[in-house]
Amino acid sequence: MKVVHISQSAPRDACLATLCANVYGQQAGLTPLVVFTGTKNVLFDQEAARLLAGVDGDGKPLALALLVLDEAGEGMTVTHACEFVDGAKARLISELSLKAPLRVEVSDAGQEAFYQQCGIKRWFDGENGQRVGLGARHPAKHSDELTPTLSLDEALILRRFKHDPTAFAEAKDAFLSGLNSFPATL
Repeated sequence: MKVVHISQSAPRDACLATLCANVYGQQAGLTPLVVFTGTKNVLFDQEAARLLAGVDGDGKPLALALLVLDEAGEGMTVTHACEFVDGAKARLISELSLKAPLRVEVSDAGQEAFYQQCGIKRWFDGENGQRVGLGARHPAKHSDELTPTLSLDEALILRRFKHDPTAFAEAKDAFLSGLNSFPATL
């Protein structure tokens, strides 16, 4: 598996829409659209997020992962990940854990075990019963050295959609266009 940083806007938007749709599913209401819009218009514009793909020898996407910087700009949190081939997500996270200052936040033992198999070896208790895992390249030595991951104001995006039908229509069209133009190769 080769790891590819998707930086060009058209394939990045298509991959981001597909990632959001895969992570949240069809019964998630506006959540996939809100995350897509906020990530595209805020996090990507501020260079605070990276979209990476694990591809095969022909460049066919096997898995996607969205990494978002923390407030200090030292670590990157895996906020969303999906796979198109069984085992590809684990392989992608394993590769990223070797190359990036990776952080994951999980809410159950099954997720923690998955990320441990991907090379995330240091674990701390987080807020609200969450566990925080760090890859070998993450600079923090203790949980009190961690800064929050940058986040989107989803309520603000929803309010904008509610009060600005044009913005909602444009976001929906960009999301659907992305879903319909997912690249066969990267």
